[in-house]
Amino acid sequence: MKKLHLVALFTLMALLLAACGTDDESNGSGEGEEEEGTTLYKVGIDTTYPPFEYEEDGEYVGIDIDVISAIADNQGFEIEFSAMDFSGIIPSLQAGQLDIAMGGMSITDERKETVDFSDPYFDSGLTLVVNEDNSSITTMEDLAGKTVAVKNGTTGALHAEEHAEEIGYEVKQFNDSPAMFQEVANGNADVLMEDYPVIAYAIAQNDLGLQIVGDRLNGDQYGIAVLKGENSDLLEQINAGLAELKDSGEYDEIMSKYLAE
Repeated sequence: MKKLHLVALFTLMALLLAACGTDDESNGSGEGEEEEGTTLYKVGIDTTYPPFEYEEDGEYVGIDIDVISAIADNQGFEIEFSAMDFSGIIPSLQAGQLDIAMGGMSITDERKETVDFSDPYFDSGLTLVVNEDNSSITTMEDLAGKTVAVKNGTTGALHAEEHAEEIGYEVKQFNDSPAMFQEVANGNADVLMEDYPVIAYAIAQNDLGLQIVGDRLNGDQYGIAVLKGENSDLLEQINAGLAELKDSGEYDEIMSKYLAE
């Protein structure tokens, strides 16, 4: 009888220990973390990218910041921003250090191999930018024999690389937009390729010594990204929140706040 009692006691203890070990633990696998009953998602941003993401008085501000914050409020989850170079955002997402990737990120077939995009939230497009005294460049064909500045990891960089051999120009890569702007303003590069809203905002806000020339080079759209095949529930929330922002008029309010003419 004592042996039976001992077996029963050990069995009960084993069951209790097993039950204690079944609680889910938060991790960095792109599934968010539980914080006081609310899921916390880490958002990768590039704060050298106004009007979409930049720092002002110690706070992160911009179109992307307002859009994802409004979506989070609408869908009932929390977010935490992680600022980094744009080229490091997708690798950090792949490494499980981020849950959401932004940064004025154009939706491309190449990026779709790694991430899943939300519905588009902004219509953009690349443009050529030259020194304000330059009147010799207005089209891609004018770039033959020139030096083209681009920001590493962007669609501008991809577009420049794709046409460099065909047209015959040199491509110089930079890690941030201000350095790229300065290179052209100083005459160390002849032209840069940048998303139209970004450079239009920068020129309007600062005396950069630059001007936009020619027609848009493409018709890019920006999307919010999550790791491919890993976070479909979060993507559904993002799309639902974005749709509600547009229906309520809050989306238009955010855009007019930063892009009012």
